[in-house]
Amino acid sequence: MSAPADSFALTSRFTPPTSSEEDGVLCSALLAKLRHELSEPGDDAARWSAEVGEFLIGLDLASGSAHRVECLLAIAQYYYLGWRPAAALPAAERAVAQARVLGDMALLRKALTFLGVMRKETGNLPEATASFSEALETAQRLGDAGAEAPVWNNLGVALQNAAQYAEAIQCFERAAALADASVAFAPVRAMALSNIASCALHLRDVRTGIKAVRRAIELNPDPESATDCLSRVISESHYARLLLEVGETGHATEHCEKARMYAAKAPTARAEFTASLTSGLIDVHSGRIDVGLTRLKRSLEQARQNVRSEVRDALSACITGYEVAGQPDVALVYLHELLALNKEAKQAQVLMHHREHIARLERAEQGAETIDHTLAWQQGKLRVQLGERELVRNRILLLEQQSVAAELHDDTTGEHCYRVGRLASILGREIGLEDDVCFLIDLAARLHDIGKLVVPDAILLKPGRLTPGEREIMETHTTAGAEILAKTNVPQMHVAEEIALHHHERWDGTGYPMRLRGTAIPIAARVTALADVFDALTHVRPYKHAWPIHEALAEIKSLRGRQFDPELTDVFLELVPRLQREVGDLDAFLAVEAKNSPFIKARRQIAAALKGTEPSRSLFELRR
Repeated sequence: MSAPADSFALTSRFTPPTSSEEDGVLCSALLAKLRHELSEPGDDAARWSAEVGEFLIGLDLASGSAHRVECLLAIAQYYYLGWRPAAALPAAERAVAQARVLGDMALLRKALTFLGVMRKETGNLPEATASFSEALETAQRLGDAGAEAPVWNNLGVALQNAAQYAEAIQCFERAAALADASVAFAPVRAMALSNIASCALHLRDVRTGIKAVRRAIELNPDPESATDCLSRVISESHYARLLLEVGETGHATEHCEKARMYAAKAPTARAEFTASLTSGLIDVHSGRIDVGLTRLKRSLEQARQNVRSEVRDALSACITGYEVAGQPDVALVYLHELLALNKEAKQAQVLMHHREHIARLERAEQGAETIDHTLAWQQGKLRVQLGERELVRNRILLLEQQSVAAELHDDTTGEHCYRVGRLASILGREIGLEDDVCFLIDLAARLHDIGKLVVPDAILLKPGRLTPGEREIMETHTTAGAEILAKTNVPQMHVAEEIALHHHERWDGTGYPMRLRGTAIPIAARVTALADVFDALTHVRPYKHAWPIHEALAEIKSLRGRQFDPELTDVFLELVPRLQREVGDLDAFLAVEAKNSPFIKARRQIAAALKGTEPSRSLFELRR
């Protein structure tokens, strides 16, 4: 058990530890080897890390030690730096489970943060947010404010990836302030400041971005480790791109060269790619159009061949490069490829997490069955009490949360899809649809815009009018959403597929994607379309103010027989005022199910912590 680290060539030579003491000795040696692989990755590093990870994940939690948690996290970090976050998930999840068994709150905070990062990197913003929320709560119980810093920083990255840049900056500012007061977490400050610069770049706030990135570089003056070098590469690249925004191509070139230098000092796929892509953008902005576009295309080809996970960033850079070069038609070609890539990746991510969610539910059910056979009759009774509806709710929970995430660019409260679902189901009851059908419409309508997950941010966040080509791409969210839902293998999802596919069809046949007319449009899609448009009109969006209800109803009336089913419209126009009289606060009534959403709960807790308000009053409510 006490053999040196370099003797551990294959996990088949390991003997499972029988106590935490033995585990500590073994994992201490393994940890030294893992850290060496992180600093100087060799040809066999990937195979070795996979074998060690499989061995550790298979061990009994009862014999675990703190060193095992650190080993699992080192494996997760190895995969993360190699841009393979899906491979890192099992190790991160096991690290959290082991830390819980040990009752080590400091390790649990660290493991939850790692797990949040991996969930975020695999496109699972809802569960990432839940992990970060629990990590913050754990850090607060520890009474160590500095320990909150990495959690706030990583939460900010998750929000940044969801294009919630203003909220992300608030998280980064909190991280920087907390890290500044803690020696142990001082490096987090540089990362948080660099991240502020990245968000500022998206917001076109050059002054804020440059101020933050300068301080980030000052705090990371001479990086040695792979992590610190990557951080410096990212900072220098942000600095260069901010300078391009104000035409400082000369100074931008200087910082790009520094990024390339640090990428060479501790080469990782992410560092080298970031520096190379920035070089191509600088060439284009400097007037070296052919050189820059060639470099960007070469980077894209390298990504396609060797770093598949980086193709998205390469495509985005090519789109920018060709737009700057005055070739919008070519930029649109790359935008279509980005859409196809988003569609492939997002569908795979959503389905992966959905299937894991279903598997966890099934394991929990099987586990309950094996606890005590004498309780079988009680379990059967409980299943009857819960009913089929509760089972359906549980099975679509992850999809529901992903749908909320897809709408965050328009609705930071996360309540839009719940209001639409309930209003659509109530309208269904008004026209005599069966109760079970209305129940399914309530759940299914919540997923109507899940396909927006595949639409590039460049289109979702565009402040002006979309070009015809961009509009065509935007409209693909209907077919993409239906395809995602069709692959979930949940029998009740046929209603959700219909709604996702057809909620933008119009009664007069001028809608999309299939230009269906009249009653050829499924009834579930027709009721959802009314509820969706009404809710969008009566709430603030980035591009519009909230309309009074009477104005929204007048607009819907004007579209009777053109966009909306005329008979349904008449029922709807009578229903909404009656609901107002009966329930008072229509929003609270329609969004009641949002209170049960783990994702929205976590967002509210985080917002309360960020603002220092009571948890019942969220940041998002205060902004309205």
